[in-house]
Amino acid sequence: MFSFKSIKDYHTFLATTTHGCVQAVNYYLAAIEKNMHLNAFLEVFTAEALQRAAELDAERKQGTPMGRLHGVVVSLKDVICYKGHTITAASKILDKFESVYSATAVERLLAEGAIIIGRNNCDEFAMGSSSENSAFGTVKNAIDTTKVPGGSSGGSAVAVQAGLAMISLGSDTGGSVRQPADFCGVIGMKPTYGRISRYGLIAYASSFDQIGVFGTNLSDVALAVEVMSGEDNFDSTASSKPVAKYEEHSHKEITGKKLAYFSQVLDHPGIDPEIKLATENYIQSLKNKGFIVEAINFDWLDYIVPTYYILTTAEASSNLSRFDGVRYGYRSTEGIDDLNEMYKQSRNKGFGKEVQRRILLGAFVLSSGYFDAYFTKAQQVRRLLSENTTKVFEQYDAIISPTVPSPAFKLGEKSDDSVAMYLADIYTVYANLVGIPSISIPLFTHSNGMPFGLQLMTNHFQEELMFSLSNSFMIIDNR
Repeated sequence: MFSFKSIKDYHTFLATTTHGCVQAVNYYLAAIEKNMHLNAFLEVFTAEALQRAAELDAERKQGTPMGRLHGVVVSLKDVICYKGHTITAASKILDKFESVYSATAVERLLAEGAIIIGRNNCDEFAMGSSSENSAFGTVKNAIDTTKVPGGSSGGSAVAVQAGLAMISLGSDTGGSVRQPADFCGVIGMKPTYGRISRYGLIAYASSFDQIGVFGTNLSDVALAVEVMSGEDNFDSTASSKPVAKYEEHSHKEITGKKLAYFSQVLDHPGIDPEIKLATENYIQSLKNKGFIVEAINFDWLDYIVPTYYILTTAEASSNLSRFDGVRYGYRSTEGIDDLNEMYKQSRNKGFGKEVQRRILLGAFVLSSGYFDAYFTKAQQVRRLLSENTTKVFEQYDAIISPTVPSPAFKLGEKSDDSVAMYLADIYTVYANLVGIPSISIPLFTHSNGMPFGLQLMTNHFQEELMFSLSNSFMIIDNR
């Protein structure tokens, strides 16, 4: 029976069979059908995926060299464009909208032989930390269906967690890849801002958004990031820096590096005692293996979440103004004969409550009389955070922390408490504010049976070091 461990092993399997890609796709289609109750997929591209698999099998039979992602079954978060396919950002406002082009990241996956099997459910417009804000229902955690999978990329995380795809793509604006990876017990990584083109990613907050990757195998995640990275004429923020061989670095074992952790993180009153203890014990394990690990003061922790939500909601209110019910998507017309009223009703009925809340907050902080008090001040804090981050990396190779202050919580537990939901992002939004790469690696299990991980951050465009350290950390954990 077909099973998946890594892309490398999968390619070894394909070399021994003539119909391996079709077999793999059929395996994942059956798994998706069996797990529909998790609500991880909004749409499955059954016929298309099988056709693509058959074409790849035929190419291999003819002696065509395999691409780096030949036959790899991938799912996409419903905010990443795939030409000719529906994309809704899990929102009613984009009901039945079909993408007219593919994201650069998707094009690069396809060019290396990947198979796109479907699109994943998520929080509407990537706004949320639990995947409960979708217009198409809540995503459930495969380990415990009474628990949330995290958000906003919950469907993508569950797709990998439950074995419904080999890897999946999500988007990370403030932890939306790393937090659900933590809750689901898989690897979730977001690269440096600008490392992967944002062309074709529906914008939430443009100076924060980044496409990220979920996987169960570190080398698979590294390979996907390597394939998608690089400059792009369609995205002026995409970096032209050379792309390192991330997959090769994901197999390296290193030690002796100097690591920092913020003392305020482990001393924070909101952290789960078991997560604190596990992290402290792991820090000692790192020291025993030759790493230098030191606590440093970081007095900005309590300013991170407010700064993040001021800036991201401001950008969101601007980005989402384009969804007006006129050119595409949902339009409210019943009993309306006034253009302004049509705009109001279309957006009122098309957007969910959480999206409306963030649009209103963003409009408020950008409004006359409040712009300097909130938005300008938040930008100043962001600049100070960047400056302090530069100083940290002058002395240390990486920063470590828990990914999330608590394990996965119950469905509906925080739905009526927006502040509590926002504070769940306290450890992840920092990397987005300063644009550095970050990864969550699954290392621990809570007494309640839910997984949780460790977050690792390196300096800008130091993904190769991140993957080598992650591999070393996981080896330490497995010994």
